[in-house]
Amino acid sequence: MRVGGIALDQEETGNIRDVDRERRAALRHFLRSRRARLSPGDVGLRTGGRRNTPGLRREEVAVLAGVSASWYTWLEQGRAKVSQDVLDSVSKALNLDRTERAHLYLLAGVNPPAASQEVTSEEVSRLRLAVQAWQPAPAFVVDRYWNILVSNAPARTVLGVQDGDSNYMWSFFTDARNRSRYPHWLEVAGRLVGQFRVQAVRFLDDPRFELMASGLCSASADFERLWARHETRDTGMATVEVRSAPGRRTRFHHVVLGLHQRSEPLLMLYLPVPE
Repeated sequence: MRVGGIALDQEETGNIRDVDRERRAALRHFLRSRRARLSPGDVGLRTGGRRNTPGLRREEVAVLAGVSASWYTWLEQGRAKVSQDVLDSVSKALNLDRTERAHLYLLAGVNPPAASQEVTSEEVSRLRLAVQAWQPAPAFVVDRYWNILVSNAPARTVLGVQDGDSNYMWSFFTDARNRSRYPHWLEVAGRLVGQFRVQAVRFLDDPRFELMASGLCSASADFERLWARHETRDTGMATVEVRSAPGRRTRFHHVVLGLHQRSEPLLMLYLPVPE
């Protein structure tokens, strides 16, 4: 068997089929469980007659989603090719929340839609508690565009992170103080641009990333040169050295955590490296 021009042996082919079979079984179980938790009254349908099983029938979900009963049955069996519009309709019919909706997309073999650009005040409040609890080590949170949402005092004093209406990427490349703050500034800069590139690809439908990159290229020759390399960097963990005080250097493990699928915001945590 050949996949993408690559010849696979019998064992590898069997593994692909096993994964596909498991995904279809998970999709079937997930949709059935979401139907079972709803009653006709929950979705505005009239109840009548005796039901042998709890929850909505397949035919009722199909009506609510605007598809045929046969097609919805094929979806539960993993036999239907789906589009984002249809998955959105099924998600609404089953009253799926954001996490459940993304889960349905993945089980159906479709990339989940981009997360909402808005970060709620409740989310910001919870993130602020987490960032404050990380003291005395630096920590801060950025949104998808690397705007600073919250930061703790060590992040501001040691890393020069600015609170309020500030963009971390813009500040890093346009504030000359960062060059003296980071002994290996160019290495850190390359990693940041690579991370920004990965984030931009996650949101290809968002034109603001292209506008940001264009503005940064105009403002910083270093950013322009690094951006032209088209390098990508993992957003997991790296080691960063910072001049934390006059005559003193501190090394940190920099950990970047995404909070959910195609995540925003991003939680930046710094763990001091034992000397």
